Amino acid sequence: MNIDFNQVLAKAEEYKKDISDFLKDIIAIPSESCKEELVVKRIKSEMEKAGFDRVEIDGMGNILGFIGHGKHIIAMDAHIDTVGTGDKSQWKYDPYIGYEDEEIIIGRGASDQKGGMASMVYAGKIIKDLKLEDDYTLIVTGTVQEEDCDGLCWQYIINEDNITPEFVVITEPTSCNIYRGQRGRMEIKIQTKGISCHGSAPERGDNAIYKMAPILMELKELNERLKDDSFLGKGTLTVSEVFFSSPSRCAVADGCTISVDRRLTQGETWEYALEQIRNLPSVRNVGADVSMYEYSSPSYTDLVYKTQAYFPTWVLEENHPACQTLIKAYKALFVKEPLVDKWTFSTNAVSIMGRFKIPCIGFGPGHEDQAHAPNEMTWKRELVDAAAMYALIPIIYVKEYCKD
Repeated sequence: MNIDFNQVLAKAEEYKKDISDFLKDIIAIPSESCKEELVVKRIKSEMEKAGFDRVEIDGMGNILGFIGHGKHIIAMDAHIDTVGTGDKSQWKYDPYIGYEDEEIIIGRGASDQKGGMASMVYAGKIIKDLKLEDDYTLIVTGTVQEEDCDGLCWQYIINEDNITPEFVVITEPTSCNIYRGQRGRMEIKIQTKGISCHGSAPERGDNAIYKMAPILMELKELNERLKDDSFLGKGTLTVSEVFFSSPSRCAVADGCTISVDRRLTQGETWEYALEQIRNLPSVRNVGADVSMYEYSSPSYTDLVYKTQAYFPTWVLEENHPACQTLIKAYKALFVKEPLVDKWTFSTNAVSIMGRFKIPCIGFGPGHEDQAHAPNEMTWKRELVDAAAMYALIPIIYVKEYCKD
């Protein structure tokens, strides 16, 4: 390959201020799930300024920027929605104005994961500047509703936009390491039913909250004996919410519902996880109902695209061409061995690879421990390095692994 890797790094460094300024702009636009319209429009203008060949916004509200016209379809993805700010008293700076110095940028979404978006857009500009186009079409996606329902956006892109890449680079924060897998997850609902009566004579009723009590204890115990995996780690569960129904505070509760966050390691399926809970003695004794939540919130375009709250586990083999492409790019740019690891949290790859078996590989600026935290920050050095990586990945893949 006749690629000047130092030139790619130098060009990324040249755009350091532009990448940082763009990131600050999109941090300043609040974009919680289902409210991303304004940040999508801002990204569209930056893609057009960077020289993308085509920029589209689909029916769900995802933005797709296209570079090149080759037959090998490669995608890079960043979700551009964020969680809320939480308790603002825990922030040293306004989460939408933030703070900047020579090394860092602070603000909601800095690591999770608008930083990946900023680096991808300028990777597109680097490709154009250095004429790194080849027999590929690069699709850069800024996707919506990931924080609410990871992967839903890509269910739409694959099923409705009819886009099927050869592989997808997930730009969630990896501290500029290479990640090749993650545990899956699912959102489970457990319901008990009782009979209400006046609180002054509770013996006349049947308290649904009391029925839930032994279930809670058995769930805690179940978490300790869930399956472990040598790469992804252990499956886990935790009770995340408790609800009740009752005629009043002076009555016996006639219903109780809990939500369970279940993390799935390699080899665990949604059917397996549900049956584990259904077979608990406490669940069987009270006839509790165990089911999976469904997601049906409308996107900012008012589209409702329903799905079950199941987000499958995925692992890409280290010898896969997508993973090896990133390893080659990393070594060429930074002249050292990369760390190849996995995410603790969940990403859009739960649909792309988990549901549709399209290979995914991760590389992103920012650190995983910054996600959803007050004073969320990212590092300018990583933004620049990521832009250089993203510019190289498509051409290295085509030249090394697509010899027709």
